[in-house]
Amino acid sequence: MYRFKSYLNTAQVIIESYKGQEPLPVFLKRFFSAGKKYGSRDRKQITSLCFNFYRLGKAAVNTSIEERIIIGTFLCENTSNEWLKFFKPHWDALIHEPLENKISIAKLKINPEDIFPFLNVLSKEISPVLFCESFLIQPDLFLRIRISRSASLFEKINKLKIPYNLIGTDCIALPNGTKIEDVLDIDREVVIQDYSSQQVFNYLKDEKVLEPLSHLMHFEVARNGYVYNVWDCCAASGGKSILLFDILKRKVDITVSDIRLNVLINLHQRFKKAGIKRYNYFLSDLCADELPVDSPKYSIILCDVPCTGSGTWSRTPEQLYFFNKETIAEYSSKQKKIVSNTVKFLQKDGLFIYSTCSVFKAENESIVDYIQKLHLQLLHMELIKGYDKKSRYYVCSRF
Repeated sequence: MYRFKSYLNTAQVIIESYKGQEPLPVFLKRFFSAGKKYGSRDRKQITSLCFNFYRLGKAAVNTSIEERIIIGTFLCENTSNEWLKFFKPHWDALIHEPLENKISIAKLKINPEDIFPFLNVLSKEISPVLFCESFLIQPDLFLRIRISRSASLFEKINKLKIPYNLIGTDCIALPNGTKIEDVLDIDREVVIQDYSSQQVFNYLKDEKVLEPLSHLMHFEVARNGYVYNVWDCCAASGGKSILLFDILKRKVDITVSDIRLNVLINLHQRFKKAGIKRYNYFLSDLCADELPVDSPKYSIILCDVPCTGSGTWSRTPEQLYFFNKETIAEYSSKQKKIVSNTVKFLQKDGLFIYSTCSVFKAENESIVDYIQKLHLQLLHMELIKGYDKKSRYYVCSRF
């Protein structure tokens, strides 16, 4: 059919013109806006073809763009596809086969280093094979339930008529791309937050862990109770602050900071919806700025640092395709500066939480070693692996 060939040609044009300077969805939105002839079905199919191309990472680089799109679609999709059936009907008939079978069927040798050619600098606990295979799997959309599990919440979700999985007691997994904004009250009822990100503060759910911090709490008149003085130093959208706010049962006096003014403006709106009414904030470049010596000290510091974001590349595979390995060292240097500039504001016996969504040792274990040289004792470190939950990777360390 003509439209199937048209989809392939359009995807090839997009891939040839896209250079990775901006997120692929942003580029696609502008591309489709300039060409009004594409309907919603056309846009969805072409977008899938582009993402399937980039999900191959650096595998099969010696084949043409057209071939990589077809191969990527066969390996990444799990249901019969009219488009694939047109070009490779015998492949479409085997679309439900396990990944290793499909690789054999496609007569490809996709070793881990083919997809992700940076395995020698991965954090040591990561399985290279499982990690690389995760690029060929579409991650889920995850929600964290903030309110008690009421029937009304699930009645709303059931209106979507889309299957979902309840993970534990407060995490819902939905197919990626599910439109929930018109059904659920985002940031009040639920928070859109990756499963791995939701697990970062599980360590603090144990009351025994918090006992040594209890003497650092101070009485807050406005809250009529004792609270922890918390600084989320690289707050971004504020998701970690909201999570900690919930885990510590609102017993927090939060300060947030970020280098980007627009991010803090958006954070204000999000906090308002989340019910966080009292908090402090300031704009700061923690790689360069020396904070005033009279700045308050904090019982808990969240240091979710800027990083390569390599643990999220299953969601943004175009970033793997265009990645420059030299960037790792740049981020590692930046992370050391941020840590050095923030750790001095930790109260004695306070808790310093360092986290990244990177898979690289230089941003994880190496920074943990560096932090310990700043006279902090490592209490706990874990790599939260996302490949068994169609999620991403997260590294979290507590000092």
